[in-house]
Amino acid sequence: MRPLRNVIYIQTQNSWVHKDNENLVLKVDNEIKARIPIHKLQGLVCFGQVTVSPYLMAHCAENGIIITYLNLFGKYLARVEGPVSGNVLLRRTQHLTGHDTEKSVVIARIMLSGKLYNQRYVLRRYVRDYGDQASEQEALIKLAAAEKRLTRCLAQLPECKTIDTLMGREGEAAQVYFGVFQHLIRQVGFEFDIRRRRPPTDPVNALLSFCYTLLIHDCRSALETTGLDPSSGFLHQLRSGRPSLALDLAEEFRPMIDRLVLSLINKRQLAVKDFEYWPNGSVTLKEEPRKTLLAAWQDRKQDTLMHPWFEETVPIGLLPWLQAQILARYLRDDCDSYVPFLWK
Repeated sequence: MRPLRNVIYIQTQNSWVHKDNENLVLKVDNEIKARIPIHKLQGLVCFGQVTVSPYLMAHCAENGIIITYLNLFGKYLARVEGPVSGNVLLRRTQHLTGHDTEKSVVIARIMLSGKLYNQRYVLRRYVRDYGDQASEQEALIKLAAAEKRLTRCLAQLPECKTIDTLMGREGEAAQVYFGVFQHLIRQVGFEFDIRRRRPPTDPVNALLSFCYTLLIHDCRSALETTGLDPSSGFLHQLRSGRPSLALDLAEEFRPMIDRLVLSLINKRQLAVKDFEYWPNGSVTLKEEPRKTLLAAWQDRKQDTLMHPWFEETVPIGLLPWLQAQILARYLRDDCDSYVPFLWK
């Protein structure tokens, strides 16, 4: 099994990152703040004004360490990576499969089934954890109804024969799921009524959008490591600059991100005062609380669970890579079907 290496997130403004022997060194105002062995590094994510030395950049490019640049609010800007890796025959098969509507629908349907299953699991977990509390009965009734509707949406997926009908069913499921999301939030002051992305206009949406960006970064890296083309997807249509397959792969993991966001809120690791409200209506997480989120994200990736397909206990952070491996095996005809990750 592939080892889980670290992704380093640097958000201190005007940081200088360089290579010293076999270490990554972080300096702020000429003072060393961190020294990290490079061999433990999988990726480097820089927020805002962070400068990476050309020598370190070259080393990362030569050794498969991807450097990603985001703005202060977590919006993707650019990435630096070395030569494209992977088997050209695998990518050719991937592209040909993407042009085959019937095969694309099959893969997209399976990926969405994983997403809906895992969304339903999020609701079931809440009912299991709080089902004996009298004060929660009204919310529990609504959650149970939403769970049944998600079950129906899951059962109807095999009837979807086009990408458009699949996206329509996914949209219906999202409306059901996020329609009861407020009932999962247990800290006063955090209000959620609908999923808003561009821009997020409340703290909950801001957290979801930020964490989804981190997830898509990991999915893209997993696909590239496997040798697949992140830009050529099956569910999300091709668009210049869009990592369509990374978006596809991320779908079944989004409910796990939702659980992380709920945990940060419900355990009061984050508060409403931790957010910045901007004149255009957008809401973003402040710099210091962002460190809390990134630490929680890294801790969650170290948690382990049993992967039913590989029959091994693995870190959560390896799940995108493992699912990319299954997809590659399916495209090579080494297995009968792509199998989504079902959270249990």
